[in-house]
Amino acid sequence: MAKADIAAQALLEKMQISTPPVDPFALARQLGAVVVPQHLDSDVSGMLLRKDGSCVIGVNESHSRLRRRFTVAHELGHLCLHEGRPLILDTDVRVNYRNTVSGMATDREEIDANRFAAALLAPEPMVRQAAQRIAISTVEDLVKALAGQFQLSETAMTYRLMNLGIISGPAL
Repeated sequence: MAKADIAAQALLEKMQISTPPVDPFALARQLGAVVVPQHLDSDVSGMLLRKDGSCVIGVNESHSRLRRRFTVAHELGHLCLHEGRPLILDTDVRVNYRNTVSGMATDREEIDANRFAAALLAPEPMVRQAAQRIAISTVEDLVKALAGQFQLSETAMTYRLMNLGIISGPAL
């Protein structure tokens, strides 16, 4: 199991969360982070700002509710897993951005944060249990039902199910 999966599982256990949907906004508050909707460029989903023990998660207010949920979970991944990168300002602030480049998952920290977000919002045991209970005949119907239950986009749920080996590919 990867470090990101272990960290997400540990956070869920610490917060005693055992049923979907997981609320990343509530988790952020419990961890002392303030989530602030922001007007950001369309290719920027969110950012994590840390300074002197305080933490602010900025999330693009123009993105869909499901995307904002994933973005907050992604930023929580950075908070739990990464020290952050320096931002050249007048102070020693550290920031992580989630944008189109990070969405392509070419940077190790971004891959970790995406994996953390998926494991946090759709924990493997919960997904497997839910998938077994659903009497659906097509992959498309399974994805749609689980996406609704876990409050993820169908695309995010498809990737999660593929990564868990529950389905072999997207329904086309």
